[in-house]
Amino acid sequence: MNEFTEAMRQLVAGVAVVTIRDGRDDIGTTVTTFASLSADPPMVLLSLTASGYLCEVMLRQDRWAASLLSGGQAVIASRFATPGRPSARLLVAGTPHHRGHHTEAFVIDGGVTALEAETARVIPAGDHTLFLAQVLAVDYVNPSLPPLVRMRGRYRAVE
Repeated sequence: MNEFTEAMRQLVAGVAVVTIRDGRDDIGTTVTTFASLSADPPMVLLSLTASGYLCEVMLRQDRWAASLLSGGQAVIASRFATPGRPSARLLVAGTPHHRGHHTEAFVIDGGVTALEAETARVIPAGDHTLFLAQVLAVDYVNPSLPPLVRMRGRYRAVE
């Protein structure tokens, strides 16, 4: 691991699962670079590895969902982070979820919040691609649950 990567592992980052439904399948991945960008209008920023399949799909499909996981959902984060993972339909089997009203993407229940978004701008950024998106809807907010975060390569619940 290079020095820059090790330095960035020291940051605490919230954990989200981003999902999208395209014509053939449901796709999703775990991300830790997801942030509020603007309150008016409500916008978020998402960073994905440019060479990943989800990024490829998101370049042709604008609407997607993000479920910000709670402290008890580390298993879900691990499932969606596993290389070579199967369809998101298999990954959410046995996990409470529903389809977003605006995106038809999977929304994982039981997190701290979930939202649906529509990409407004795409920015290449080194080996990643940034997606700036307008929030279409906040699906739910559950402030009583601790968020799941990632720091130093491990998932942790923040109390």
